[in-house]
Amino acid sequence: MEQWPPVDDDALTAELGAALWDAGPVPEEFLTAARAAFTWRNVDAELVLAELTFDSACDAEPAGLTRSAGSTRTLSFRSGPVVLEIEVSDAGIVGQLSPPRGGRVRAQTASGTYDEAPVDAVGFFSLGAPPPGPVQLRARTDGYAVATTWVCLR
Repeated sequence: MEQWPPVDDDALTAELGAALWDAGPVPEEFLTAARAAFTWRNVDAELVLAELTFDSACDAEPAGLTRSAGSTRTLSFRSGPVVLEIEVSDAGIVGQLSPPRGGRVRAQTASGTYDEAPVDAVGFFSLGAPPPGPVQLRARTDGYAVATTWVCLR
């Protein structure tokens, strides 16, 4: 057995070169994780994080309101003057951005975007039904860009 680390620089260079050549291909899941991490390099520069301020699944309904026992869930997110409100049902997500501006909203999971839709001039949008697991909504308008905290909608 040879001494490690080699005392000779040429032997060390040869050993390291052999290790690099014998590494094999990078597994696809490593590449996927690396690409996902790379997208976070400038997230703070362009997006404002909107925090969950109301969830009908957790918060009590205001007194005096009567609501049918439907399967609609209402959530509200806020970041400063920007409010994003959504209703989630088996049919999908409908929502509104305030202040109202035209733009686009994208819904994503850990594995990527699952739906994207335009936001009309009064702030309304509609997305498909969310998959199980955490979801984040990202909205871009002429005046702002905002992302919700990750939340399980189903």
